[in-house]
Amino acid sequence: MSEPGQVRPEVVDEIVAVLRGADPAGLPPSATAEEKAAAKDRYLSEFAAERSKRDRQAQAWELLLTRSYDEPPTWERLFDDLPPGAVEELGGLYDVLPSGAQEEYARRYGVPSTV
Repeated sequence: MSEPGQVRPEVVDEIVAVLRGADPAGLPPSATAEEKAAAKDRYLSEFAAERSKRDRQAQAWELLLTRSYDEPPTWERLFDDLPPGAVEELGGLYDVLPSGAQEEYARRYGVPSTV
């Protein structure tokens, strides 16, 4: 049994795993309220970070896909068609761009200093 107020990282890891869908039979019966709260905080923080990443990825795609194409466009073509101001916005989203878009961005403008 742990001392009151002490948070065991391995117990927090097990609780987080269950929150992500693992078998709850692996939960230690001695988990403290502090460990449960720490696991909940970590799970919610990771969830919020993942959602933010998805939102930023959607924003990047909106900038890249400015119009419809008859044939699948190349990264070069997508960058050729960018509207004014989109390059700066894409630089701020560089970390969530697909690898091909990152390569084309870096080829044209260099890797943003914020990365």
